[in-house]
This record gives sequence, C-alpha cells and structure tokens, in this order.
Amino acid sequence: MTETTPETDFATSSAPADVVRRQYLASAAGDLEALRATLAPDVEWTEMAGFPLAGTYRTPDGVTSNVMEQLGKDWDEWIAHDDTYVVEGENVVVLARYTARNNTTGKDLNARVAHHFVVRGGRIVRFEQFVDTALVRDAMTPEA
Repeated sequence: MTETTPETDFATSSAPADVVRRQYLASAAGDLEALRATLAPDVEWTEMAGFPLAGTYRTPDGVTSNVMEQLGKDWDEWIAHDDTYVVEGENVVVLARYTARNNTTGKDLNARVAHHFVVRGGRIVRFEQFVDTALVRDAMTPEA
C-alpha cells in the first residue's frame, strides 16, 4: 500500500477550492501549462467590462494567450494574491488583490478583486472577474 502526502492529495484533488488554488499558484509562477491543466476544454473566462482585457475567452489556450500572456507583456510582476475562499458546491468565490507595475507608466497597481469560479469534474468551467477598473486604468495612464 502506498502512502499519500498532503501535497499529493492537493495536487490531484478535484475539490473545487483545490482546483482554484492550483490555478492561482500556477499563475503566480508563470506556469501556463499547469494553469491550462486546471481549465476545462470548454472554459468560459470573463474579464470585467472596463478592464483592459475585457471580454469572454474560451479554451485553455484562448485564456492563457489572451489574458495571462497579455498581462505579462503590459505589467511587471502581475500577481493575484488570493486570500479568502467562499465555497458552495461547485461555486468558489475568491477575494484577492492584484499587484503589479505597469510597464509603460511605471505606476504600481494595488486593487482588491473578487473572482467567481465554477468547477466541475476537477476543472474550471467558468470564471468571472470583478475589479475596480478605474484603479487599473489609473495605473495605465501616464501623468499629464
């Protein structure tokens, strides 16, 4: 009989909060392959209206190429710091904070956010972002 460690359990767990946490860890590490592994083939990923990347993206490759890779081009050290999880069945709401420095303006971003995930079968099938887009826009706007 093989013993499992908590790390092994977390790495393979299909529990919605664990899947979402793996997505945040992969994103922070810049590991797009691991991030794609958390997403369902038919994922719907919605960035909030008013956010620079506003829109709904589909497929794991569509999400990483249109969101994560673009954030990496426009921002230095873009990180979503997840701190509070509220889980109800397949729904996971995460309260988090974005921090980054805009590559064009050099301005820092520090904004509270909420993310709503739906997880089914161990994969994220839906994501919706809620953020104060004015703070993001301010960090992207050069001083007059």
